Amino acid sequence: MTIKEFVLPDIGEGIAEGEIVSWKVKEGDTVKEEQDFVEVMTDKATVTITVPHDGVIKEIRAKEGDVVPVHEVIALIDTGGAESEGSSSSASDAPPPPKEEAAPVSVAPPAPVVTSPTPQQASSAPASPGKVLAAPATRKKAREAGVDLATVPGTGPGGRVTNEDLDRFLQGEGGDTSSAAAPTPATATPTSSFAPIAVETPSAPELVERVPFRGVRKKIAEAMTRSKFTATHFSVVEDLDVTDLVALRAEVKAEYAEKGVKITYLPFIMKAVVAGLRAFPWLNASLDEVNQEIVLKRFYNLGIATDTENGLIVPVIKDVDRKSIVQIATELQEMAARTREGKVNPEDLKGGSFSITNAGNIGGLFATPIINFPEVAILGVHKIHKAPRVVEGQIQVRDVMYLSVSIDHRIVDGADGVRFLNLIKTCLEDPRKLLLEA
Repeated sequence: MTIKEFVLPDIGEGIAEGEIVSWKVKEGDTVKEEQDFVEVMTDKATVTITVPHDGVIKEIRAKEGDVVPVHEVIALIDTGGAESEGSSSSASDAPPPPKEEAAPVSVAPPAPVVTSPTPQQASSAPASPGKVLAAPATRKKAREAGVDLATVPGTGPGGRVTNEDLDRFLQGEGGDTSSAAAPTPATATPTSSFAPIAVETPSAPELVERVPFRGVRKKIAEAMTRSKFTATHFSVVEDLDVTDLVALRAEVKAEYAEKGVKITYLPFIMKAVVAGLRAFPWLNASLDEVNQEIVLKRFYNLGIATDTENGLIVPVIKDVDRKSIVQIATELQEMAARTREGKVNPEDLKGGSFSITNAGNIGGLFATPIINFPEVAILGVHKIHKAPRVVEGQIQVRDVMYLSVSIDHRIVDGADGVRFLNLIKTCLEDPRKLLLEA
């Protein structure tokens, strides 16, 4: 027989590890090449990896929920053949990674949230500003010991934290390994002061259900926590009289519905956002914490937060400034369908410069959204409703909506945040201005 090692492939630029969401096979299964094999969650997307060879699943080495470094063996496949048992394939036998476009700019990847320090942690700085490389067993051991791996200097390949590194750290010897790892740039990332808590099971355990905290939900939690503990949020809210916009949209809606295009308010809002970002480019930026640089972006790729059964996903509509209202509406329609069906590609989630979250069809007066870090701002769009307004000295029933923008106050001053929202308000209250901006 021939045993092939299946390693977790490099499934995207800057991806150091992935979480095993679900196995599509089990030990003993006979599999065919290109059959669905394992679903892996990264910081960017959930990817289903296929089987690289015909054969039989000999062994599965990673459990669902495990976080596995790239290039670590996660399964063994018996492919038959004349080679002796125990021979293994190289990393090149792993399936090719999904194609991803190069990111337009380089910014620091999200770092894990640091929990309450132990006495050993209090005297040791984080080993690296990005994702911590460590085997699942090492992670489990660190969790049980109450140690955040970001504070443990790693001596393994690529700065990976080994069991030996963790043991030395627990024994108070973490500072002795400074010569083993290259110095890394300092970051301004703050840490949480709260230790993890455990929730006790009530006396009647049948009254609760415990669901594994992993996959998309866990990635959302990590991203939200990272954003709130890093970006210094402030929010601005404005109400808009969009009566003219509602009339314009009603005019064109029926016409394009016959062509299969659903014209919503969002394309108009996206074009107004581009006008605002052109006037106030510091809102169209990211903070590169590693190199201590503010990255001002000369492109307008808008992430659209989409509610799905698996959680919030933010696909990106590229080059909004170069597209018409109808083109944007068509692309939004196609992207939303693929996202909700779980068919969004990793490249669809990359390269955003600014995000929009639209809760208008759900309800609520307004909200203060959390920034899609490392971007520096996000716009909240809320429901359109009838309300009395004074127009030329007369009280009239008008179509009114609220917009809210949350901004990273480290990068953008409050006055510019207000001016940005005022410009969007002007464009949407008088949609003809969108033609001038286009």
